[in-house]
Amino acid sequence: MLGIRPKRGVAFTVVPVRDFTDGLDLDQILLVRSVEVQPKRDGGECLRLVLADRTGSVAATIWDGAQDVAQMLQPGRPVRVIGRYAVHPRHGAQLTVRALRPAAPGTYDPEALCDGPAVPVAQLVAQLRTLIAGLRSPHLRALLNRTIGETAPLWPRYRDAPAAKHYHHAYRHGLLEHSLAVAQGVSAICGTFPGVDRDLAVTGGLLHDIGKLEAYTADPFAIAMTDAGRLIGEIPLGYYRVRREIEAVADFPPALAQALLHIVLSHHGKLEHGSPVIPATREATLVHFLDNLGGRFGAYDRLEKALPAGADWSGFDRVIGGGAYFGAGTGTPAGPPEVQPPEVAPVPMPAADLLPTPAPVPAPDSPTVPVPVHVHAL
Repeated sequence: MLGIRPKRGVAFTVVPVRDFTDGLDLDQILLVRSVEVQPKRDGGECLRLVLADRTGSVAATIWDGAQDVAQMLQPGRPVRVIGRYAVHPRHGAQLTVRALRPAAPGTYDPEALCDGPAVPVAQLVAQLRTLIAGLRSPHLRALLNRTIGETAPLWPRYRDAPAAKHYHHAYRHGLLEHSLAVAQGVSAICGTFPGVDRDLAVTGGLLHDIGKLEAYTADPFAIAMTDAGRLIGEIPLGYYRVRREIEAVADFPPALAQALLHIVLSHHGKLEHGSPVIPATREATLVHFLDNLGGRFGAYDRLEKALPAGADWSGFDRVIGGGAYFGAGTGTPAGPPEVQPPEVAPVPMPAADLLPTPAPVPAPDSPTVPVPVHVHAL
C-alpha cells in the first residue's frame, strides 16, 4: 500500500525490536501501536507511527501520502513493514518505511507480537480459586464469587483484561496476574504483621484495580483509555463497581463494606497520584504498598524482556526513576527465551497495491522530532 517492490530473492531474518541496530534492513511483521497524522512546516502532512513486537517498540515516519496510508491502518493490527532502522545523532532512533501493508491472516504469530504473563493463565486461575476458597468471611467470599467467580458475568473480562497501557502488565491477562500477585503478597505478609484482617486485605488486593475494566479497552493489541476512564477515572469506576456488588450481597456488614471501599479508593496512596483519600487502615496501607511493589516489579519484567542480548542495563525508565540493572549478582534469570525465527524470502507486494515511492526523509530540520525507541507493554 506504500512503497516500492522488494528485491526478489533477498532473505531477511526476523529480528526482535529490542535487537534492532543502526543500519538494519528489515522485512517483517510488526504491530501498529499508534497512528497520528501531523502537519509539516511546508504545509503538507506526515504520518507518525509507533510499531512494536512483544520485546519493544520503534517510531516510524511516512513523509508522503499520510492521509491515504492512515486510512488503511488501525492501532492494534499487524502490518508487514519493509524499511531501514537508523539512529540519527540528533533525532534519535527511527524506522524509515519503504513499503507497508496490512499483514495477511496466517502469516504471523500473535504471541510474537503481544506480551503475556510469565505463567499459563490456567495456573493463575487455579491460584485465584484457591485463594478465594481459603477466605473465612462468608460475605467477602460471596462478594468475590459473584464479582469474579467462574460463572460471574464479569469474569471473562477480569480474566482477559490488561492492567495498564504501558508501564506494567500491559497485556492480556495482565489485570488477573497483577491483582493475584498483590493478593498473594498481602496474604503472605499478614502472617508477619499482627492486627491485619487477612480476608479484607486479600479481597481488597483482588478488587483494587477492578475499575480498569471500564477505564481501558479490552483489545490487548491496542490498549487505550475509554471515555469513562478519561472522564471519571479508574478509581471512582472501581468504587462504584464494588459498591454495587456489595449491595447485592445479603446482610453485608456496613463496617466491612466501608473498610473494603476505603481500600479501593486509597490504593494509589496519595491525593496527587489519583486517590481521593490516603490509606488510613492497616489493610489499605498493605494493599497500597503491594500494589506499588507489583507495578515496579512489572516494570522490571518489561525492561528485562526488552533488553538487547548481552546488555546489563536498561535505558531510563519513568517507573523506577532510572535504569535497571540485570547483570551479575542480581539473581535474575539470564534473560527471556530467545525466539529463533526462520529466514524467509519476502513475497513481493503487488504493484497495484503500492503508492508512489515516498520522497526521501527530510533533512534534520524536519518539523517534528521522532520519538526514541522505548519498550512497550501503559
